[in-house]
Amino acid sequence: MRIAQVAPLWESVPPKLYGGTERIVSYITEELVALGHDVTLFASGDSETAARLEAICPQALRLNTGIFNRDAPLMMLQERGLGASRGFDIIHSHLDFIGFPLARRNTIPVVTTLHGRQDLPELEPVFREFSEMPLVSISDAQRKPLPWANWAATVHHGLPRNLYTFHPQAQGYLAFLGRISPEKRPDQAIEIAKRSGLPLRIAAKVDPADQNYFEAEIEPLLNHPLIEFIGEISDAEKDEFLGNARALVCPYDWPEPFGLVLIEALACGTPVLAYRRGSIPEILDHGVTGFICETVSEMVDAVGQVSLIDRQRCRTAFDERFTADRMARDYVALYERLLEDEGVQAGQAHASEQHRILGRGRHV
Repeated sequence: MRIAQVAPLWESVPPKLYGGTERIVSYITEELVALGHDVTLFASGDSETAARLEAICPQALRLNTGIFNRDAPLMMLQERGLGASRGFDIIHSHLDFIGFPLARRNTIPVVTTLHGRQDLPELEPVFREFSEMPLVSISDAQRKPLPWANWAATVHHGLPRNLYTFHPQAQGYLAFLGRISPEKRPDQAIEIAKRSGLPLRIAAKVDPADQNYFEAEIEPLLNHPLIEFIGEISDAEKDEFLGNARALVCPYDWPEPFGLVLIEALACGTPVLAYRRGSIPEILDHGVTGFICETVSEMVDAVGQVSLIDRQRCRTAFDERFTADRMARDYVALYERLLEDEGVQAGQAHASEQHRILGRGRHV
C-alpha cells in the first residue's frame, strides 16, 4: 500500500524532546515500513525515518528562535501533503482540522487522526462544515463532545515494544512527567507528595504560554525538601526516571484525550495514579495497573496502596494492549476498510451513471 503520513512541523519526527503527536507519527511510520508498505513522510527536514522523507522546512519550527513566518511552511505542508495527487492509495493526516479544506478536494482518500481535546465550543462549527471527513479518535472518550462526527475508528496509541525496559524494583519516589500547565495540575502532584511524605521528581517542560503560570503558581512550591524539579528529559532518560519511580502521578484536570505518559509508565512496570478524566478509565485497570481517583485525598490514600500493584502485570498490560505494532496493524485495517468503502461508492456511482445514460437512451 502507498501511504502518506502528514505530520505537524512544530517538532521533528520523532521529536528530540517533548512532542507526543510527532512521536506517534514516527512510531506509525516506522511500523508501516516494517510491515512492507511504501510510506512517504511529510515533515521537517531534521526528521529521521526509514520512509521516504518529504522535507517541508529545514528544521522543526520550535527550534527557530529568530523572526520568521510560521504560516508559510504550514501552507507548503498542506499543498504538498494534502493538495496534490501523488499516486498514494491513502493519505493519513495528523494536522487536525487545519487540513480539512484541501483534504475535501483531494481525490485520494484522506483520514485524519485527532490528537487533542475536542470539547472547545469553537470546534463544533468546523466539524459540522466538514462532517464528511473520516476521523480517528485516540480514545472513545475523545469522541464525546462530537458524537455525530464521522468517526471511522478508535485507535489507542502504542509504543515500540523495546523502547522502555521493565523495572521490577522501584525506588521510593513519585514521578510527574509531561509539561507544566494548569490542566496537568502539577500543584496537586506536589500536594500529594507532601501529604504522602514521599519525594516527588518533576520532569516537565515549560512552554512560553505557561511561563507565567509556572513562575506564579508552581515555582514557589518547589522550595521544599521533598520536591525536585528536573526539567525536560529525553526518551533515554525517561526509562530510568519512570522505571525507578514508585508510581507516576497524573492529577490531570481536563478531558485527557489519551495520555501517552501513562503507557510509558506501564511499559516500565510502574503503576499510575490518575483522576477519572477523559480516557483514563480506558487506559488504566483500577487496582491492577494503578488507581483511578476522584480527589486529592483519594490519591494520597492510593499512594499507600501502590505496593499492592504487581509491576509485572503493568508491563503485561502494555505488551497486550499498547505496542506500536498493534497500533500500526489497526491503522492498516482501517486504511483497507476505507479503500474498500471508496471502491464500493465509486462502483455505485458508476452504476448509477450508466443507469442514467441507458434511461435517457430509452426515451430518445
